[in-house]
Parts: sequence; structure tokens; C-alpha cells
Amino acid sequence: MTIDEVTAVAQTAIYTIIKCSAPLLLVSLCVGLIVSIFQTVTSIQEQTLTFVPKILAIFLGLILMGHWIMNNMVEYMIELWSNFGAYIN
Repeated sequence: MTIDEVTAVAQTAIYTIIKCSAPLLLVSLCVGLIVSIFQTVTSIQEQTLTFVPKILAIFLGLILMGHWIMNNMVEYMIELWSNFGAYIN
């Protein structure tokens, strides 16, 4: 395997990681922002208040987007394993 091939595999892996994690990170970011605004408006400064809504939003996001995330990971693994013969030369 050449350095270019290794770089291409690593680049595809990093892109897949970003593509799969971005939706859940954006959900967490939005929920955190909403809870933060709520805390500022109501002057409630409880640290644990942000945890429960975020974890529920992440679980809901996984339920809604889990199939898409899993399909992306499976497609990458199929591509990786189908080219396995080229990697060991």
C-alpha cells in the first residue's frame, strides 16, 4: 500500500465519522442552547438541568437517524473489505 492509498482510506474514514456524528452533535448543540437560554431567562443555574434534555434528545435522534447512520457505516465497511486484497499487496 502506498502512502496515497493509506491517506485516502483515512480520509474516507474521517469523513464517515464526521458525517455520522454531525446530526447527533447538532441536536445536542441545539438542545443545549435552548436550555441555556431558558436558564438565563429564569435565573435557574442548575448544572444537571442540561443533562436530561440533552440525553433524551440524543436518544430520540438515535431512534430517528440510527438507520441512516448504520447504513453509512455499513457502506464504508463494505467498501473497505471489498478492497482488502489491494491493501495487502
